[in-house]
Amino acid sequence: MSQVTRRIVKELHDEPHLEGRRVTVQFIKSQVEDRGLEPRTVADRHDIDVADVYRALTYYHDNPEEMRAVERERAAAIEEHEHLTTDPSDVRD
Repeated sequence: MSQVTRRIVKELHDEPHLEGRRVTVQFIKSQVEDRGLEPRTVADRHDIDVADVYRALTYYHDNPEEMRAVERERAAAIEEHEHLTTDPSDVRD
């Protein structure tokens, strides 16, 4: 486990994440609140301090409009990608 406390920054695709890591606020929230993992488990699995997990959760709940915008952007990107995906029946032998 890391003993470095990290700030929440927006350097990676303008999405809030832990400074110096690719672990996003949205990912931490989904692991703890949607999947039901304990904060300590998430911290251990991603080599971050448990305080960073709580910091990310606090950020998520303190910035609901920003986080809803992140969720909308992700959904739009997924939808766009699904439209670009090649249908296997379109591929010629």
